[in-house]
Amino acid sequence: MKVAVTGKGGVGKTTLSSTLARLYAAEGRTVLAADVDPDANLGLALGLSEEEVNSIIPISRMRDLVEERTGATYANKFFKLNPQVSDIPDKFSKEINGVKLLVMGTVETGGTGCVCPEHVMLKSILSAMVFRKDDVVVMDMEAGLEHLGRGTASCMDQFIVVIEPGARSIQTYEKVKQLAKDLGITKVSVVANKVRDESDREFIRQRIPEEDLLGFLSYNPEVIDADRRGLSPYDVSPTAVEEIRAIKARIDQKQ
Repeated sequence: MKVAVTGKGGVGKTTLSSTLARLYAAEGRTVLAADVDPDANLGLALGLSEEEVNSIIPISRMRDLVEERTGATYANKFFKLNPQVSDIPDKFSKEINGVKLLVMGTVETGGTGCVCPEHVMLKSILSAMVFRKDDVVVMDMEAGLEHLGRGTASCMDQFIVVIEPGARSIQTYEKVKQLAKDLGITKVSVVANKVRDESDREFIRQRIPEEDLLGFLSYNPEVIDADRRGLSPYDVSPTAVEEIRAIKARIDQKQ
């Protein structure tokens, strides 16, 4: 299973990504968790300390590695579009609680249609992950939709859009679904987070097709507290874990 978790900032992408990754790891699966968010806080949510997270250099900032694999230098503007990267997930990942974390970083100067060595490198790594047939890959995306425009996530099997019970989140889901279709990805599912009551659930049900809705995550002070303390929600919120376990079951059914 290769899934990209996307949505607006602050909706709970990292909580879902990290807990899914740890649930699959608990089953004995080989799990690669790719952090493509410039804030790079997936490591905290998986159980790393702040010091450990701060010591990780994102792949996109490893200039020597990018030059080595793509052939691009300040003097040479030509570079390989298919660099050898199959060894990178194992060589540069950091294992925590059974999950291999790979901090990808982002292309800070890139825009829609960006073709630069760093972008080629990241996309090649993600493509290489897809060919790890028996592995689970969970990609925690940056906020917004720019990564879809660049096609960075185009190699994934499906997108999961994390939304809140609100009109702007619904609009994000609709945009992601259209952009994913343009990339040839037809599987776009939704997880509704920070759901307070039945009226929130009904709001979501009326606007999201039943076949796209994976489930609901309750508004949860335990998860908020875990974030403040830099802890993994998997370790402090049994409620969140069980709700995400049910969502995982639906993901598995759709494979």
